[in-house]
Amino acid sequence: MPTDRTVVDVDSVTKRYGEVVAVDNATFGLPAGSITGFLGPNGAGKTTTLRLLLGLSEPTSGQALVFGRRFRDLDQPMQTVGAVLESDDFDPGRGGRDHLRVLARAGEVPEERVDAVLDVVGLTSAGGRRVRTYSLGMRQRLGVAAAVLGEPQLLVLDEPANGLDPQGMQWLRSFLRSFAEGGGTVLISSHVLAEVAQTVDQVVIINHGEIVADSPLAALTSKRVTLEDIYIDLINETTA
Repeated sequence: MPTDRTVVDVDSVTKRYGEVVAVDNATFGLPAGSITGFLGPNGAGKTTTLRLLLGLSEPTSGQALVFGRRFRDLDQPMQTVGAVLESDDFDPGRGGRDHLRVLARAGEVPEERVDAVLDVVGLTSAGGRRVRTYSLGMRQRLGVAAAVLGEPQLLVLDEPANGLDPQGMQWLRSFLRSFAEGGGTVLISSHVLAEVAQTVDQVVIINHGEIVADSPLAALTSKRVTLEDIYIDLINETTA
């Protein structure tokens, strides 16, 4: 159940690359215990916003905070925020279990967490296999395992459903809901609107770098229209 405590605070954030404005005065916040869908067309500014939030890029103006601090100022980042921005950020010759062991050592996480998270994502039997043999869906699961290795309070996931089969989608939905019910907070970027509609509590939509909607999902769909219909209407209205 979402609470009034703000976990993510994106405040008037702008990011310019020369003459190109990738994010334009974006403002939104995430309450604790919520799952938020971050939606928008390709090139709308979603990934740039996530990179700004995770300290991988600096805003031109404004600020993006997690738990009231910039990501780089967190005392224990791995135990605070878990993120998946790339599904292929692995050494293909290393086994899945060994990949997680390296991350655990770097993040000062107890090694017993490795087998625990492999079990959570359903990769226990594949843990010894080299990542090059993994399907895209298995690599997505391994990315989620890495994200939760430090038992973080916030998950930031960019297209985590990409490559998942229907069973995998159901697993992801159940996993994210359980994480939120345990007090965690999730920001999930996705193009799979039907899946988002079954998973999230609220929606933030971005187009041309500007936030064009920030609302509880129930309020957006209260008139018996689908999230997909609302999304397409908003994108068409805000596209020149």
